[in-house]
Amino acid sequence: MQRFTKWTAFAVSAVIAGPGMLLAPSAQARGEPVEYGAPQVPVLEWSPCYEEVTEATGAVIECADAEVPLDYDQLWSPTITVALARIPASDPDNRIGSIMLNPGGPGGSGIDFAVGFGPFAGQVLGPEVPARFDLVGFDPRGIGQSTPPRCFDTLDDALAVTPAQPFPLTRAEERTIRLNDRAFGFACLFKWDARRIMKHMSTANVARDMDLIREALGEEQMNFLGLSYGTFVGATYANLFPDRVRAVVVDGVLDPIAWVNEEAEVPFSTRLRSDEGAQETLEQFFTQCDAAAPGNCALAPNSSERFAAIASALRDEPLILPTPFGDFELTYQLFVGDMLGALYNPFAFADAAARIASLEPALADRTATPAFNASWFSADPPSEQEPYPNFVEAFPAVACADTNNPRSYRVWSEQGAAADEEYGYFGRLWTWASSPCARWRIEDDNRYTGPFDAETANTVLIIGTLYDPATRYEGAQALRSIMPNSVLLSVDTPGHTSLGINGCAGFVTGQYLLDPSVAPIIDGYTCPAEFNAFDAVSGPPAQPEVSGEPDEGAVPAAADNPLIDVRNSINDLIGTAPGR
Repeated sequence: MQRFTKWTAFAVSAVIAGPGMLLAPSAQARGEPVEYGAPQVPVLEWSPCYEEVTEATGAVIECADAEVPLDYDQLWSPTITVALARIPASDPDNRIGSIMLNPGGPGGSGIDFAVGFGPFAGQVLGPEVPARFDLVGFDPRGIGQSTPPRCFDTLDDALAVTPAQPFPLTRAEERTIRLNDRAFGFACLFKWDARRIMKHMSTANVARDMDLIREALGEEQMNFLGLSYGTFVGATYANLFPDRVRAVVVDGVLDPIAWVNEEAEVPFSTRLRSDEGAQETLEQFFTQCDAAAPGNCALAPNSSERFAAIASALRDEPLILPTPFGDFELTYQLFVGDMLGALYNPFAFADAAARIASLEPALADRTATPAFNASWFSADPPSEQEPYPNFVEAFPAVACADTNNPRSYRVWSEQGAAADEEYGYFGRLWTWASSPCARWRIEDDNRYTGPFDAETANTVLIIGTLYDPATRYEGAQALRSIMPNSVLLSVDTPGHTSLGINGCAGFVTGQYLLDPSVAPIIDGYTCPAEFNAFDAVSGPPAQPEVSGEPDEGAVPAAADNPLIDVRNSINDLIGTAPGR
């Protein structure tokens, strides 16, 4: 999710989607023809772009803009643009079609995802996938390079209404969040140019745009790969346009029922129970740390107890850390937020453990001067940008329009405290992630709130990692239970989504995209754990030379593990340090 400053945006940008009150979908919403005529199919004029990426990777990248209706109920209304980027299939003679990509958010850039992940997709999905498919990223309406709503004059103005801490611990901090949310909501409500776009930014309208783009690409059916919030995009598309599904992959799944729950008794970010998933992932972090080869986890042994001691000390009193920009106050909230960001990516576990362990001497003797650790800080302070990237506005424009939420901050306070008590460190963080919705008054009448039980033309592939800190495994199980023509692939790995983390899951995803008819043999299968995250990054300790074949179970060192660099790239794109 994307509501925090540079210190905390990573915690939120990864998980959201969804609706509100049950509305009878219009004919257009159900994917049926409407009497007054269908929207005009965009004409895509592709031209070379991102030439520096082409020079570095050899991947040809082309960009185009799609003109789509601002309001699908009033096709004579103004149009807006949806920006696209594609990497054409490298074997056009055997081309199958296009795969549309969404990395999550709300607020994630599909263009950045295509440009960053696309050149290396063959390493994750198998070389035949980029050979036979165009990889097409799109910035959803109102996001990134698509026609953007901006509620402020500068990025600094936008960041000024985001909280300094990922979540509040005191009444005073809660009051600050209330005031910020109110200023944020009013700024968007009274900015006409922004409001007119935000009134049409629901996920359902993103799905309608996708269907127009599908037709503009010349595809009879949809191929789609969505991560995190992108899974709600995929589920919405599959239920609005079930006859047009060829291969839809949703990886890191938001429970659509929890998201669209028509009751607004608790915030949507509490309903998703991401706090429980994050705590279970943290326990895996501790387990793998203590089981790692000697020297590979700086927080071993007894990593859980050491982490708890540091967290407790920071909750009692923040730690002052020196930086090139002056002293920085490391609070308990920022410490927890940083840990959540690290849990998204198992290849970041070792760095996180070293960063945490580096705090122990200073906390043991607060009179000592802590060593500067650049990992805690952004390289540069924020600077004014015009026009600025609108990731601050993007998250509530979609998430708050899609979902029903309480209007009283008392509910956030009570639910956050209860979640901390029951689920551990991340209860307040995930609960307060949605607090802007308490003061958000811009609604989209065309949002989609279900049902999610359409019989799709082809089988949908649902993927869930057993330990996901943002979209817990139960979300994948929930979607599988309500979509009749779907299969579930489980992945015994910690991290947010499986893409670039687990080789088995990447291979299965690739085979499904090539031939969706393989889906029945996938259902119920679990891809096993392939490595200890700490050993995979650091590499195993030096071994004496031996003759014969290498041990098949040996963990590859970082230089030999292609998933590490690919996953780090994906991780940047799905939101652990954005805005995503």
